[in-house]
Amino acid sequence: MQINLTGHHVDITDALREYVNTKFTKLERHFDQINNSHVILTVEKLEQKAEANLHIKGGEVFASAINTDMYAAIDTLVDKLDRQILKHKGKAAQH
Repeated sequence: MQINLTGHHVDITDALREYVNTKFTKLERHFDQINNSHVILTVEKLEQKAEANLHIKGGEVFASAINTDMYAAIDTLVDKLDRQILKHKGKAAQH
């Protein structure tokens, strides 16, 4: 899976990049047909926002999360994406 990481008003450090990569491997374990993903990390005053758009077989999945800590926002984002991917996988299995 190819991950495109973009930062708005935040520098993408190696630690942030590595954290996003390790968290997104969890998504690959549940659904291996993820083509690519675009992750946007944004800082607006006291809010840290993480958004992701995944291009998967059969459609796209989008989620966003806001928190005061960037790492917590990434965790919440991955949990939301995981739920949506499992739902998509369940629908595909029923057909």
